[in-house]
Amino acid sequence: MDLTTLSHLELPPTADFHCHLRQDEMMEFVTPYIAKGGVDAVFVMPNLQPPITQVQQAVSQHQALSKLAPNVKFLMSLFLHASLNADVIAEAVRSGVVYGVKLYPAGVTTNSQNGVLDIEQYYPVFEAMQKHDLVLNLHGETPGVSVLGAETTFVTHTLPLLHTKFPDLRIVLEHVSTREGIDAVRRCGPKVVATITAHHLWATTEDAEQDSHSFCKPIAKTPADRTALLKAALDGSAKFFFGSDSAPHHVQSKEQASGAAGCFTQGWCTSLVIGAIENGIRQGWISKNDVTYEALEGFLSGYGRAFYRLSGMNSEDSRKPRIRLEKRGEMIPASIKSKDGKIEVVPFRRGQEIMSLSWID
Repeated sequence: MDLTTLSHLELPPTADFHCHLRQDEMMEFVTPYIAKGGVDAVFVMPNLQPPITQVQQAVSQHQALSKLAPNVKFLMSLFLHASLNADVIAEAVRSGVVYGVKLYPAGVTTNSQNGVLDIEQYYPVFEAMQKHDLVLNLHGETPGVSVLGAETTFVTHTLPLLHTKFPDLRIVLEHVSTREGIDAVRRCGPKVVATITAHHLWATTEDAEQDSHSFCKPIAKTPADRTALLKAALDGSAKFFFGSDSAPHHVQSKEQASGAAGCFTQGWCTSLVIGAIENGIRQGWISKNDVTYEALEGFLSGYGRAFYRLSGMNSEDSRKPRIRLEKRGEMIPASIKSKDGKIEVVPFRRGQEIMSLSWID
């Protein structure tokens, strides 16, 4: 499929298996952008203040989000913390809204100061998760290692260790950003998969250094890593699927001397993925022959739904609404603001052309 010559494209709705919706006023502001991005299901991150460590917290947030966007399926998660035990895992499964537990190594990203210092401490929790078939979601960076080497160290040591210790535990390496990460996931069995973001399909370390709104954790890596991610997204293996890692921050916190990590892509995430693949073809990083409708549908929707076992949400269901992307010269806005002006967020790739997206009933 040659995306460079297509004027439009129709797909099933995208499923976003890694997003940050924050809390309070910011949550109310950004949640409506889920549908704008062509998404009807999201896996919500738990690193709030305080973090979501109790099932009732997750249930309450699920209720609040569902009121803001009733047509979206919200999959909640718990923050891996010393308060979690086998009973909490069983309760999480019974809740019907908690689909995973997120492991944040301490201090590696936003609101992770209460994260994990000793992974072995949580082996009983992982055993319970394996028993109850609850997903373990990994922020795959090793603390104390340079930002460019933290993921490689994690996937070389921690990921294979966990997979060996708990071979039946479903594991997601979130926002994989390196060739080494991709290769590590491929070496593991079918229980281990990875999400890929839109911004990692576009950006490199140089972009993050030059533009605070392209700075994220894990930081974007080399051009070769970016090409490897593009190829993985299209390989049809079902080992890699979409997770935006969309992370809104107030503009002031992004543009200060030590800017917050995170790229806001929610309202344009599907179009950003398609645009990155088209750009890869134009640049010669990938071939148009690498791109098929089945690969796009699988990466953006089908593979993730199957991994999380979302019954009744098959991306191929002809009765579901679909999304249409068209080249109309639309531009990503310089910023978006709340009605009262208290919140301003700058999107990733602001000012750049993007395919317009609409819903088809």
